[in-house]
Parts: sequence; structure tokens; C-alpha cells
Amino acid sequence: MNVNIAAQINSVLAALILLTAFGLLVQRRIYGLLHIFAWQGLFLSISTAIVGYTAGLHHLYISAILTLTLKVFALPYILYVLIHRLKIHKEVEDMVNIPTTMLIGIALVIFSYHLTAPIRELSTLVTRSTLAVALATVMLGLLMMITRKKAVTQIIGFLALENGLFFAATSATYGMPLVVELGVALDILIAAFIFGIFFFQIRTTFDSLDLKEMEKLKEED
Repeated sequence: MNVNIAAQINSVLAALILLTAFGLLVQRRIYGLLHIFAWQGLFLSISTAIVGYTAGLHHLYISAILTLTLKVFALPYILYVLIHRLKIHKEVEDMVNIPTTMLIGIALVIFSYHLTAPIRELSTLVTRSTLAVALATVMLGLLMMITRKKAVTQIIGFLALENGLFFAATSATYGMPLVVELGVALDILIAAFIFGIFFFQIRTTFDSLDLKEMEKLKEED
């Protein structure tokens, strides 16, 4: 595969990853969030594999397979089971309305491009054009965590933020060492199970996953 073609394909995948990040911000259905998160993981795994092929780094193939397994199949399935058992069927509730959230998101993307401009000019990597998108994905994941009321949707925002960090590592340095990536993958999987236990405990104690209910208890104390 020609390096220029690989760079163009990677740029298209970066655009799709950014699109899914905005999709997570505007999606109001909980199952829709899981589908978009899975698509984001798929685009991320394909991008990682292409970078691995272009740079000749075989450990990135393992990273791509891990991303595909965890972010496209394992984590969405675990979250689906949690949502089903917790009987969460309501639409996603936002602290900030969608138009305002979108404007903040666009501002964060512009800021990301401005912040990474010096790095893009100095870098000689094939992935230099996607670094701004990676940073924007991190910020949009953080924005999702801030603007959501439900604990479950905040966890999806956290996982999307982690996707952005992984994409940033691939864009900036062609990925982290394999042992680090394996450790992170295991930590994320364990965290998903811990989140599940945490959700059940919250639901049992407060009969709700709305953070507003927990804040009321804090105010009463």
C-alpha cells in the first residue's frame, strides 16, 4: 500500500472517529450510544492496523485485534447486559442542551487543531494529520462525561475518552509498547466489571442512577 494512500485512508478514518465522537454527544437513546461507541472502536482498530502496516510495526496488529475485541464486542456487550438488567430504557438526559453542547464541541475541535499545529509541522509521521482529531476526541469524551446526568452514559464518555487517548498515542508515536497496551486493555476490562457491580449497588441503594439523586443525599448530610 502506498504511503500517501495509507495516510489518506487514515485521515478518512480519523474523520469518522471524530464523527462518532459528535454522534455520542447528540445521541439521546442509550442503546444508540452503544452502537456508536462500537463503530468508533471499529474505526479505531482499522486505523491502528493501517498504521501498523505502513510503519512495519507488527505489535500494532495485536493492538488492533485487542481494540476490535474489547471496544467493538466485549465492552458494548457488557454495557448492554448492564443496561438490560438495570432496566434503563429512558432517553439520555443532558445537563446542557444539544445545540449548546455541539457548539462547545466545535470550539474544542478548533482549539485542538490550533494546539497541535506546531507538532504537525515538525512531525514526519504518516499519522501527523490525525493528532488534532485524537486530541479533539479526548476532549469530546470529557465533554460527554460533564454534560450527562446518568452514571452509565458517563462511563461511555469515559471509554470514548480512552479511545481518544489510544488514538493520540498511535498518532503521536505509533502506539505504546505492547506490554503497556496489554495492561491497559486488561485494566479497562476489569473496570467494566467493577462499573457493573458499582451500578447495581447504586441502583439497589438509591433506586436510581441519576446523579442528581446522589447530590440530594449529599446536601442533606
